Amino acid sequence: MSPTENARKAGAALPLLVAAAFFMENLDGTVIVTALPQMAQSFGVRPVDMSIGVSAYVLTLAVLIPASGWVADRFGARRVFAAAIVLFTLASALCGFSTGLATFTAARVLQGAAGAMMVPVGRLVVLRNTSKAGLMRAIATITWPGLVAPILGPPVGGFITTHWSWHWIFFLNLPLGLIGLVAALRLIPAHASQDAAARRPFDGSGFVLTGGACLTLMAGVELLSHGGHGMAAVLCMLAALGLGWLAVRHARGHPHPLVDLWALRVPSFAVTVYGGSLFRLSIGAVPFLLPLLFQLGFGLDAFHAGLLVLAVFAGNLAMKPMTGAVLRRFNFRTVLLVNGLVNAAAIFSFAFLSPGTPVAVMAAVLFVSGLARSMQFTALATLAFADMPQDRMSGANTLFNTSQQMAIGMGIAFGAVALRMGALLLGDDATAVGAGAASLPLGEFRFAFAVIGAIALLAVVDARKLRRDAGDEVRLAQARPG
Repeated sequence: MSPTENARKAGAALPLLVAAAFFMENLDGTVIVTALPQMAQSFGVRPVDMSIGVSAYVLTLAVLIPASGWVADRFGARRVFAAAIVLFTLASALCGFSTGLATFTAARVLQGAAGAMMVPVGRLVVLRNTSKAGLMRAIATITWPGLVAPILGPPVGGFITTHWSWHWIFFLNLPLGLIGLVAALRLIPAHASQDAAARRPFDGSGFVLTGGACLTLMAGVELLSHGGHGMAAVLCMLAALGLGWLAVRHARGHPHPLVDLWALRVPSFAVTVYGGSLFRLSIGAVPFLLPLLFQLGFGLDAFHAGLLVLAVFAGNLAMKPMTGAVLRRFNFRTVLLVNGLVNAAAIFSFAFLSPGTPVAVMAAVLFVSGLARSMQFTALATLAFADMPQDRMSGANTLFNTSQQMAIGMGIAFGAVALRMGALLLGDDATAVGAGAASLPLGEFRFAFAVIGAIALLAVVDARKLRRDAGDEVRLAQARPG
């Protein structure tokens, strides 16, 4: 086989490698949810105290992702990606061997630090080594695990915890990490850093300001979702606004900013950040709210609730082979507007479900929701880089990954906030949300889904700004022969 043919096959396998890393990272963010009670018993703490293990992971990701682009340019994407896999695998082993909450939380922070480098750097490798003609297929491959993992995480975690023990949730990453390391060293080109970018100095002030803004924003939303921390949440939000304003001002005036805002000058990219963040926030809340609706609202057990939620996964799976054909037939603007309306309508429709709704109807609504969220997620991820100059890919990738992680990370917290808002408006005890209540009034869920649906609808409004030919270079290149 010729060197050219070997390079072509390696390039085709790169998206699969990054997709596998993306799946492993996202699965670890959600798979422990159903294992928290058993882990709490093992550590001798209350289940509610275990939430720090989830929060520490997400917050570490949010703080360190902005630095991923500079680290990849400075040390080489191949080296950084391989090191991130090793660190993630080591952190997984430490999580599995943890004997207390403090050591577990420290291991989760280490795991989050590795995840912050693993997927963003992997995506950058794909962007730099994929032609415009192959970009749509590559992005579809990379982004799909991000949709699947949040849906599969809870039932997979429940199965492992029930039939084995919670430790195996983390030990299963060990062989996967070893395989990923070997694949990374074989598939990723060694020349992964660019000379000019590699000499770029590290923007320490930008890192502190950007990381501080991300940390305080997510902490504020997290505090708000738990209730009883109103003043602390407000202070965090104010700090996030102040730090965010300083970070933007710093980035605009710095010759080599850590988070380069230049990409926002490209209209198609700006839509994927602003409206795209609203969309990702809305779909991040759905996997949190649906299991609660079925268990606390309808009275189903965890097993049957999980089976219903898997209908969303079936929709994701069914849409994947059709995504390319849809985007070749219709422009990005049309797809984002029409499919975005379908996604918002599906979320609104969850508010009308009741224990008396036929199972077939519920499954159909969930399936349609899965179709829409998969199509929108992939279309946004592809459009983000479709019109981006190659020399701006690193900065655009860092900004896109930061906004994406922030939005998805806040989705669950926003779902909890919406439930509490519903409880307050309906005169119910808002402190019962998330505190182990055996049931919750359907009215609270209806209000929450109405709020999340409205957020999804706002994302569609933003897509109206797109030109009809936005992203056509990538969309039409996919349809050309050869």
